[in-house]
Amino acid sequence: MIGFTIIDLLALAFFAAAWLGYHYAVELGPHAGKSLNMRMNLRRARWIRESLGRDNRIVDTQVMNGLQNGTAFFASTSMIAIGGTLASLQSAERVVAIFADLPLNAAPTRAVWEIKVIGLAMIFGYAFFKFAWSYRLFNYCVILIGALPPARGHDPEEARKAVHETVEMNVAAGRHFNRGQRAFFFALAYMGWFLGPVSFIAFTLAVLIAMYRRQFASDASRVFRYPGAPEPDRPAEP
Repeated sequence: MIGFTIIDLLALAFFAAAWLGYHYAVELGPHAGKSLNMRMNLRRARWIRESLGRDNRIVDTQVMNGLQNGTAFFASTSMIAIGGTLASLQSAERVVAIFADLPLNAAPTRAVWEIKVIGLAMIFGYAFFKFAWSYRLFNYCVILIGALPPARGHDPEEARKAVHETVEMNVAAGRHFNRGQRAFFFALAYMGWFLGPVSFIAFTLAVLIAMYRRQFASDASRVFRYPGAPEPDRPAEP
């Protein structure tokens, strides 16, 4: 690739492998059931099952409003990040001149700088689509909560199907939200590339360790470590 060294390409490959590897570890791997995200999915399922026994579901709609508001915030932040990133393309020559004065191994050319900026904008674009879709799925989940059978006098089979649909929709919304946040974190790692390939690898490794620790060894993950805590690979069927 014109303007990029072998080390640059290796650093980019390491970045992609780290992202895909983390995705596998927390969503598909043999220990994914012990991740904080999966443990919270169990609580999502428990929440929906508990809501079936309530005549008044105002509390449930308030919880959903909180989830939607948080998702909308990140979606709008993604748009701002995309705009700010693309705006930096207009200052490419000035930025290249600044980097030339820094004690780096090699100052980037304008073409290299622009390619890196476009790559960063693509990451934020991916995050936006994930947050926007998550927001839509939470909207669907509100409808499904409203469609849950009444607390008393419902058909058990109908109630089971309704709870299952609501749980799966809620889990799917949370999954896409988590992937959007993951893109934000890896965007921080990607910014290391502007300082050079070695910094890119170091930033990626630091972000990967921090994210992995939060899922499997953080104080939040230890909340669920008590005798008898459920640890299936996915939420149990209602």
